[in-house]
Amino acid sequence: MSWERNIVLKSPAEIEIMQQAGHINFLALEEVRKHIRPGVTTDKLDQLAEQVIRDHGATPAFLNYPGPYPYPSTINTCINEEMVHGLPTRKIELREGDIFSVDCGTVWQGFVGDSAFTAGVGEISAEAQKLIDVTREALRLGIEKLRPGNRLGDVSAAVQEWVESHGYHVPREYSGHGVGRNMHEGPQVPNYGTAGQGLELRPGLTIALEPMVLVGTHRTRVLADKWTVVSADGSLTAHFEHTVAVTEGDPLILTQ
Repeated sequence: MSWERNIVLKSPAEIEIMQQAGHINFLALEEVRKHIRPGVTTDKLDQLAEQVIRDHGATPAFLNYPGPYPYPSTINTCINEEMVHGLPTRKIELREGDIFSVDCGTVWQGFVGDSAFTAGVGEISAEAQKLIDVTREALRLGIEKLRPGNRLGDVSAAVQEWVESHGYHVPREYSGHGVGRNMHEGPQVPNYGTAGQGLELRPGLTIALEPMVLVGTHRTRVLADKWTVVSADGSLTAHFEHTVAVTEGDPLILTQ
C-alpha cells in the first residue's frame, strides 16, 4: 500500500468537528467504563454506548461497517486473549480478573472519532496490570511523535521499541490508520517500523493511533465468527487508541 493513498489533510474547521465527534465518543466509552464489573454482559455495554452516541445526535461508526458481514454492534468488546473486533453478546458476562478492551467509533457531522481502552474487571493479576500500563504508555509515546517533520516510522518505532523492551509483542496484520470522513483513510500506521522512514507528517493529518500488545506472540488468528481477532497462543492482549491531529505544534488528541 502506498503511504500516500487516500490521505486527506483536514482544515482547522474540520478538525474542530472531529474533536466534537471525538468528545461524544469519549463520553460513550466513559459510560461503558463506569459499568465494567463482574456479571455485566458485553451486549449491555454495547447498548449503553449506543444510547450515549444517539442521545448526542450522532451515529455509531462501527454499526453495519462492511466486512465478512456487516458489523452488528456499536462497540468492539474483547476479553483476555481477544485483541480486536470482538462481538458483543448477551451470552458473555465479564468475570473477576478479566481484562476487557472496548473500541468505539462515532460519526458527527460527517466525521469520525475513534478510540479504545483496556481495563481490568475487579482485581486483576500483576501481569495483566503491567500489560495494560505498557500498552497505555505505548500510545502516549507514539502520540508524542505525531509532530510535523517527523515520519510515520518514528511513530511506529516508538511504539514497537517500548513494547518489545518489556518482552511483549505487536501484531503485524493490524495497525492504526488515517481517519476523517471515513473510518479508514490513509496512511496505514503499523505498530512496528523504522525511525526516519515513511511518510513525512504534515499539519492537518488525522491519525487513529492504536497500539495492540500481546504477551506471548505477535501472531494472531480470527475466530469462527469471522470478526474476532485473538492471540494465536491464547495469551493476554491489550489495546489503546486515540484519534490525533498533527498540528503546527503539539499533537492534538481529539478523543478526550
